[in-house]
Amino acid sequence: MDDEERLLSPKPDGEDNQVEKSLRPRSLAEFIGQEKVVEQLRIAVTAAKARGEPLDHTLFYGPPGLGKTSLSNVIANEMGVKIKVTSGPAIERAGDLAAILTNLQKNDVLFIDEVHRLNRAVEEVLYPAMEDYALDLIVGKGPSARNLRLKLPRFTAIGATTRLALLTSPLRDRFVAPHRLEFYSDDAMCEIVTRSARILGVPTSDEASREIGRRARGTPRIANRLLRRVRDYAQVVADGYIDLAVARAALAQLEVDDLGLDENDRRLLRAIIELFNGGPVGLSTLAAALAEEVDAIEDVYEPFLLQLGFLQRTPRGRTATRRAYDHLGLPFSEKTQPPADEGGPLQGRMF
Repeated sequence: MDDEERLLSPKPDGEDNQVEKSLRPRSLAEFIGQEKVVEQLRIAVTAAKARGEPLDHTLFYGPPGLGKTSLSNVIANEMGVKIKVTSGPAIERAGDLAAILTNLQKNDVLFIDEVHRLNRAVEEVLYPAMEDYALDLIVGKGPSARNLRLKLPRFTAIGATTRLALLTSPLRDRFVAPHRLEFYSDDAMCEIVTRSARILGVPTSDEASREIGRRARGTPRIANRLLRRVRDYAQVVADGYIDLAVARAALAQLEVDDLGLDENDRRLLRAIIELFNGGPVGLSTLAAALAEEVDAIEDVYEPFLLQLGFLQRTPRGRTATRRAYDHLGLPFSEKTQPPADEGGPLQGRMF
């Protein structure tokens, strides 16, 4: 299944982008969860405003759907400045970045989503812009070419990435305030669902909000998506009111179980257990068996299964844990794993 079509995918789809704008918090006081990051940002914003300076260049990293874009908009709103939003893949040439930088005003925020996907030529332009607030241009060609340095207004660059390891060291070092976003607690998820339901005008009981929130994988984007699906169910069968029974019935129809796993997650676990005797199995072999992309398994399926302790990464491949067997209701038996040199050519890529 295409990841963008999955109900529990943390990546945004077209409908998410439209709805999220109305659900996003507008201030640090409204932002639920990520307490450590929010407190650090509150101090940094207050100090920067008192000095009349832009905020230090900031990097948000962590799994998708946890609020990196929302926090960037909150920072711009708290600082009382404008925000220019772009993404790494959208900036194809150095001239594209130069055009963006020259249109920034004093203390503005430049938000670059998927910053790890910037190409190297664009990065070279960004380095002096972030460090010296200057833009180096080459004017002319051949022997008559000369370097021209344009001064830029002081601004704040905010980067967001789900793959911190893919950032080059020079770029990563220029973000002096890195912040890791963690998965949200059940209490925070309950608050988020309650707030979103209030904004959307959906009457929801506290028990239903908690039930929806705890099945949303600790990810607000997924919680808001589930809430909209449950709202549709309640509108048809329960006169629009979402109580605990309605929430459970709707989530059961959506095939989202008590731990937030969908059929695709269970299919992956069953493949490891039933096709490969619980593992170990190489990543490329597993992807071929499921007809999925290797990156989809590594970036979308595995993080949550690893967090639950259902999956283990070993030098020889992926293995299913006893918890996975118990959750699927399958018998678990201790077995002797084959030696490392018996993996064979089908073990494929491990990590």
